[in-house]
Amino acid sequence: MLSGKTILVGITGGIAAYKICELIRMYKRANANVLIVCTPNALNFVTKLTLQNLSQNEVAVEEFDVKDFKPEHISYADCADIMVIAPATANTISKIAAGMCDNLLTSIACAFTKPVIVAPAMNCNMWENPVVQDNLHKLHYEILEPESGYLACGYEGKGRLCSLEKIFDKTVELLNYKPLNGKKIVITSGGTIEDIDPVRYISNYSSGKMGLALADTAKNLGADVALITTKDVSRKYNVIKVKSALDMKSAVEKEFEDADCVIMAAAVADYRVKEIASQKIKKTCDDEISLTLVKNPDILKEISSRKTRQIVVGFCAESENLIENAKEKIRKKGCDYLIANDISRKDIGFSSDYNEVTILDKNGNMKKLEKVDKMTIAHKIFEEIYG
Repeated sequence: MLSGKTILVGITGGIAAYKICELIRMYKRANANVLIVCTPNALNFVTKLTLQNLSQNEVAVEEFDVKDFKPEHISYADCADIMVIAPATANTISKIAAGMCDNLLTSIACAFTKPVIVAPAMNCNMWENPVVQDNLHKLHYEILEPESGYLACGYEGKGRLCSLEKIFDKTVELLNYKPLNGKKIVITSGGTIEDIDPVRYISNYSSGKMGLALADTAKNLGADVALITTKDVSRKYNVIKVKSALDMKSAVEKEFEDADCVIMAAAVADYRVKEIASQKIKKTCDDEISLTLVKNPDILKEISSRKTRQIVVGFCAESENLIENAKEKIRKKGCDYLIANDISRKDIGFSSDYNEVTILDKNGNMKKLEKVDKMTIAHKIFEEIYG
């Protein structure tokens, strides 16, 4: 995936430095040549020997450790295709923004003319400091913002290093590796809304996050993306806003014919109100009200029956008997793949940034993906489909 590419990883003095060991392994597994430069404080969190063994290259720290009569910061800037600074502390971000070159890493950054990725990690109050934010805006780099969660300092807030998969994907994107180049990927997301009257509707708890992660990942991998969603989304690829199941069906059918892959990640309502009231239904003295529901079209089953060259992927949200229900669903729907989610768990699925799924294919094969962020899940789904 990254054969022939040299990635310069800059590690600064933050607790998240230990996580970069796995990022180095990811780059190496993709056949990249990995060079590492550390600030002196970074070695308080991860050892030089560990980094050398993982990268299979000498780790640079000292600014004036000159070899072959070449200034070290210039030689590193010349030989690398991309620079990834992770974790990036508030201190290093501010130094680079000010043009300071007081260690080898900041000197290389100042001389680096190719793509640079900065993945900050710090205390939430430091992240929100206006000076730090102002310095970030001065950097003409790819900034991968930190995530919210429990921090090593004991605080809870935005400051955690973003997922390694996100850093990896952005590296691949910037180095122009596009395995989905030339393919049109259609993705649905969000829960459909079925009107009852002008102020009330039937819907579900779907946040649309999984579908959005799939769309973002597909775009990063070079695909022509059409995201059909019930949510308000602003992206550079084609976003088609819909509301009801019938709206979604119409949009999917329009995009289907020239699609290479359709992923039905949306939570489409099984039923809709038979007759939508034109005016608000008034409350009466009755203790009950009856609504007549009719079945919505089965979009997944319909497009699966019409596919010629298209790959069709469905999603299955279950609160019990996950695998048994998923096997029955893939048989009935006729899709090529089915992604099974357990919605009974509060730590994954609806509204969560994390998921744990099982991928089933039409040949009866299954692969379980353990709990991880949804961007990682999305990447692994495409690996399974196009790997």
